[in-house]
Amino acid sequence: MKNKSFSLLPIEKAGAVYCALTCVLMVIMMPQLVNPVGMLVMRVEWLAMTLAVIALSCYLKGPSFQGLAAKYKVNPFNLSTFLRVLAQMAWLPQWYPDTYEFNRSLPNLDHCFAAAEQSLFGCQPSLEFCQALPETFWSEAFNLGYFSYFPMIAALTIFVFFMDRKKGDFVRFHRVSTLIMTAFFLYYVIYIFLPVAGPQFYFQAVGIDEILQGHFPALGTYFSDHTEMLPAPGNNNGLFNTLVHMSQSAGERPTAAFPSSHIGISTILLLLAYRYAPRILPYLLPFWTLLCCATVYIQAHYLIDAIAGLISAPLMLWLSSMVARRILPRG
Repeated sequence: MKNKSFSLLPIEKAGAVYCALTCVLMVIMMPQLVNPVGMLVMRVEWLAMTLAVIALSCYLKGPSFQGLAAKYKVNPFNLSTFLRVLAQMAWLPQWYPDTYEFNRSLPNLDHCFAAAEQSLFGCQPSLEFCQALPETFWSEAFNLGYFSYFPMIAALTIFVFFMDRKKGDFVRFHRVSTLIMTAFFLYYVIYIFLPVAGPQFYFQAVGIDEILQGHFPALGTYFSDHTEMLPAPGNNNGLFNTLVHMSQSAGERPTAAFPSSHIGISTILLLLAYRYAPRILPYLLPFWTLLCCATVYIQAHYLIDAIAGLISAPLMLWLSSMVARRILPRG
């Protein structure tokens, strides 16, 4: 009888599709890529990680683990399923900067977005917002919202996991986790071809004085070799300000500004919670509100990025459902 332990989970299939798609793009764009070896190594690492977790899953379901599982009252199937989904979601911080490796050789478009911002609002909202609310209370509140991005994703998926565990199947868990992952990949495809860095990078490169005077020069491929950011607004000694700064220092790149995936994905979380786990929805809403404000407050995004993130969320969820239909379990 065929051992189904070796079959890919839906979220692993989504990762495999994105990996294959970007490998094809790497071949097409090879002459323009700055770091193709590093990009290839990352994909090999993803494949090794995926296979290693699958192998661990097989071990957890095997007879050698049964006694230990019985002793501690652990369901090997539940544990292996959770670990495999967790591994794919934990790899997202590796896929994100990879979009920069694609678009760093393309002409930057921030001058268009900053000029549009000025035309629409008569100012740069990302500068006005943080200057209007410089107090520690607001700085910490908004940075708390921004920092809650990945914890919100974890909270929803874990909550749905335990809901499904009580039922004895993981249909909703696979659906929610795969739709989230697929939505991320759809946003990443946009970022690959739309090189917009956001105010924290563009304003640093041009200079605040130039921005305030309404000068928005095109920078070409400047960000291919420059990743300096503006100093974080607000109280730099605050706990959440520090945590956001640490996370950005570790993985932020001048990419992925339009549309805001922070707002897009977090809005998708609300839509999924409303459908599959309504009890957690009231707990997500305050963090979502702070996060939406934070994207502009900390100058990670232009206001038009934030608006586009909100508008794009239902569309991305629908597209994710279409793309993932063949790999999602029924139910």
